[in-house]
Amino acid sequence: MAGSRREVEARRYPLAIHVAAPIVAIVLQSIATQYFARFAILDLPLLVTIYFGITGRNPLAAIGLGTVVGLAQDAMTQLPIGVNGIAKAVIGYLSGTVGLRVDTDNFLARLLLGFVFTVLHSAMFLLITQRLLGLQVGWSWLHELIRGVVNAVAGVGLFMLLDLAKARE
Repeated sequence: MAGSRREVEARRYPLAIHVAAPIVAIVLQSIATQYFARFAILDLPLLVTIYFGITGRNPLAAIGLGTVVGLAQDAMTQLPIGVNGIAKAVIGYLSGTVGLRVDTDNFLARLLLGFVFTVLHSAMFLLITQRLLGLQVGWSWLHELIRGVVNAVAGVGLFMLLDLAKARE
């Protein structure tokens, strides 16, 4: 076991996983919410952004991923382009930074980070849409807390699945 977080290397994944995981998450999110409105409580593109942020341990790369994923998600919704792009870029940066400093390989840490980042993403989304854009969106903090729990639990499962794709050395 490494003595400090700096001694732990970032995980390496095949390029196909870096490309396919975000695309599958965006497409699945778009199609599923179109046919099953309740699926909107889950944010797969956010979970992919968090995962690659905490395991890649590179805040700049996580910002790029979060921005691209968020903009692609915006393009498939009725929201102004950039709302999810901004929010996911910030979450990417924070998850990459946390990945540098905290052991994110255990179940409890991933569960907690999934919850915190989902609620933070919701707060940023509210700030951007209501304060910056002046749009009125239906909002309930109870719903957002439930959304945080759902995403945290689903995130742990998704993270375990993505862990299987880690490049073998």
